[in-house]
Amino acid sequence: MKVGYGYDVHPLVKGRKLILGGIEIPFIKGLKGHSDADVLLHAVCDAFLGAISAGDIGQHFPDTSAEYKGISSLILLKKVYKMVKARGFKISNVDTVIVAEKPYLGLYFLRMRRNIAKALNIEIENVNIKATKGEGLGFIGQGKGMAAYAVALLEKKKNIKRRLKLYRK
Repeated sequence: MKVGYGYDVHPLVKGRKLILGGIEIPFIKGLKGHSDADVLLHAVCDAFLGAISAGDIGQHFPDTSAEYKGISSLILLKKVYKMVKARGFKISNVDTVIVAEKPYLGLYFLRMRRNIAKALNIEIENVNIKATKGEGLGFIGQGKGMAAYAVALLEKKKNIKRRLKLYRK
C-alpha cells in the first residue's frame, strides 16, 4: 500500500471561470493560474504523484510551458492516472477537502466525484469530497483564494492478486 498527500492553493480573481472538480461553478470570481487552476484536481494529482514518489504537478506540467496554458485539469489527472497504472498500482480511494469561504459547493460534489472517478477509472464510491470555510481567517477566509487537500491510497497490483489467491483457498 502507498499513501500520497496533495495540497494546492490559488488566488481568486475577476474575469476567470471558477472550475472545481472539472466543472464550472457559477461565481463572480475564478481561480488564477496557468491551467484552468482547478485546486481540487491539482491536489488530487499531487496526492497520486506523491504516492508513486514521482514529484509534484509542477514538475510534470510546468506553468512555464505553453502546452499547459488553459488546459483542463481533468486532462492532467488522466495523465497522472496513466503514470500510476504504469507503475503497477491500483487506486483504492481518494479523499479530499476544499477550503473556500464562498460559494457553497455541496450542490456540485456528486458531479465532481463522477468526473474524478471517470478520470481515474474507479468507482464513484472510492472518491470523497468535502468542503469547509476559512471562518473569516486568512486570505481564504477573506474570500481572496481557495485551497484543496487530498489523500490517495494505492495498492500494488501483485498484492491484490496474492490476496485473491488466499481467499480462493
